[in-house]
Amino acid sequence: MGKVKNPFLVVNPKSYLYGKKILQLAESTDKIAEKSRLQIFFTCPFTDIRYIREHTHFIIVTAQHMEYLKPGRGMGHILPESLQEAGAGAVFLNHAENPLTVSQLSKTIIRAKKLGLITIVCADSLLEATAIAEFKPDILLCEPTDLIGTGQVADDSYILKTTEQIKSINPDIAVMIASGITTAEDVYNVIKLGADGTGGTSGILKAPDPVRRVQEMAEAVLQAQRDRKNVTGRQ
Repeated sequence: MGKVKNPFLVVNPKSYLYGKKILQLAESTDKIAEKSRLQIFFTCPFTDIRYIREHTHFIIVTAQHMEYLKPGRGMGHILPESLQEAGAGAVFLNHAENPLTVSQLSKTIIRAKKLGLITIVCADSLLEATAIAEFKPDILLCEPTDLIGTGQVADDSYILKTTEQIKSINPDIAVMIASGITTAEDVYNVIKLGADGTGGTSGILKAPDPVRRVQEMAEAVLQAQRDRKNVTGRQ
């Protein structure tokens, strides 16, 4: 089964890139992951999963969604086994752009775990995050929906309170804070404050040089981890 290695970075092009353009970013990100030894999740459209997996070695190719159905009937739905077979190592669930009901989410997390897929589960509030924590996702992405894509990061108190509360429920859950993340400085701050990981979409894709922005973010994650360790002794 896949394992989360803290800290980590998520490069999330959503559906802004596809085909050759997303492969170019994936290959460049793969080189960054190799050199930095940082665990980097890279999301892509379903049809590009195998394409990207066959051309990369160090990033964790991540599906944007899946369902809990099993092989058999299910025309038009997303079969977990097909994602795994294509090369996905992780999956996003319950994103604000594709939310799930509580019942769907619990069943889908179970299916993903059985297949060894790392689950990155989104929550739009601390209340929802604490509820979802009971399902034991691998990574809990706590991002206020109204901050997604705004360039405005959640305030320090939110990051501190969210991380502390989720860890009190289950210390094995990795906490990710990502809404509004735009710059390497944003990345540094959320990791320094205690988050296990972060990532971005518009902050990367709208940068003058997206590859350089990924590099800067990766360096910021690692620097924040070093600085946090020096202050607290925490790994």
